[in-house]
Amino acid sequence: MIDIKLIRENKELVKENIKKKFQDQKLPLVDEIEALDIEYRDCKKKGDDLRALKNSKSALIGALMREGKREEAEQIKADVSKYGTELEDLGRKEEELEKVIREKMMTIPNIIDDSVPVGKDDSENVEVERFGEPIVPNYEIPYHADIINALKGLDKDASGRTSGNGFYYLMGDIARLSTAMISYARDYMIDKDFIYCIPPFMIRSDVVNGVMSFAEMDAMMYKIEGEDLYLIGTSEHSMIGKFKGQIIKEEELPITMTSYSPCFRKEVGAHGLEERGIYRVHQFEKQEMIVLCKPEDSMEWYNKMWKYTVEIFRNMDIPVRQLECCSGDLADLKVKSCDIEAWSPRQQKYFEVGSCSTLGDAQARRLGIRAKGENGNYYLHTLNNTVLANTRALIALLENNYNEDGSINIPKVLRPYMGGKEKIERK
Repeated sequence: MIDIKLIRENKELVKENIKKKFQDQKLPLVDEIEALDIEYRDCKKKGDDLRALKNSKSALIGALMREGKREEAEQIKADVSKYGTELEDLGRKEEELEKVIREKMMTIPNIIDDSVPVGKDDSENVEVERFGEPIVPNYEIPYHADIINALKGLDKDASGRTSGNGFYYLMGDIARLSTAMISYARDYMIDKDFIYCIPPFMIRSDVVNGVMSFAEMDAMMYKIEGEDLYLIGTSEHSMIGKFKGQIIKEEELPITMTSYSPCFRKEVGAHGLEERGIYRVHQFEKQEMIVLCKPEDSMEWYNKMWKYTVEIFRNMDIPVRQLECCSGDLADLKVKSCDIEAWSPRQQKYFEVGSCSTLGDAQARRLGIRAKGENGNYYLHTLNNTVLANTRALIALLENNYNEDGSINIPKVLRPYMGGKEKIERK
């Protein structure tokens, strides 16, 4: 949510930003909010003025009574009583206007950074840099589900019986490899001085509304029937929610945390779920990172964070690239975002394995997360980045470490988590 001062003082900037995000249907909202805000401030001023008048007349009643001017005092009492009724009416109107303004403000997209390329959708995202040489071996690399099946590591028939489409059983060395990647990513982030955390896997609706847009919530999150709880789609939501309503001492900044969690997603949309594989599923595990920092430090942290993910994948012998997200591909709360994509030698193209974003003060403003500085309190900037999501990282690792005989080389950094094992072979 942007600061309403932007609409009061520079609404053309807000409108231009909406156009850059190709959301022209939201343009009328800016003028609507401006008109409602004028009405709200006028209502508030009337209330403040009337309250001051009521207080001054109330003080006068006592003086008149002491002077024996009872009739005059009774008349002022009647006026004061009338003011009370008017104040109640003004208070209700003020509350209603504030609610409507907030609801409309929640749909206005955040102001994107000047460096963000303008484009309609993800087809216009821009490759920035590649890391590692993408290699296509001179032998065929099977579909990842077939690789895992050959290693007795996947059972989707059983998960179909227990849970339906979009779920899976990982087993044996493949399950161990999945856990090894998460463990390595966790320890890597701890070595970068991030505090390790296991957060709640369910959050309340006020936290959901604080960390994401309504459209994202409907497309992603599972609601717990009969309770004000949602299963998390990513642990950044409960991690940012941890600081809801808090005023943080400036000397405690930046706050850097890395979290493990399962993630649950509806995966609603045209792309659908994978019938055989584990690329797009309802449940997976993820190591995440978040940062809360001063506004002036957020871009520096943004560039640190996505580079951590690049290094983790390169350490697992996986070529990757950084892809800058264009304006039309940014969720409404994001200021700037990039995807990290891993090389698929089977498809001979890159695919997304992580995303890094800075959201400015949008989440902090919604959730009331502030810092106490020398010149008063201010809203913090929040950032998040995928360290490693187990299913997609597993696909990338298997394809880039696949041998012609069907075995999988285990990258050196993962071997300590695999009991020293160097290779997974067919049994």
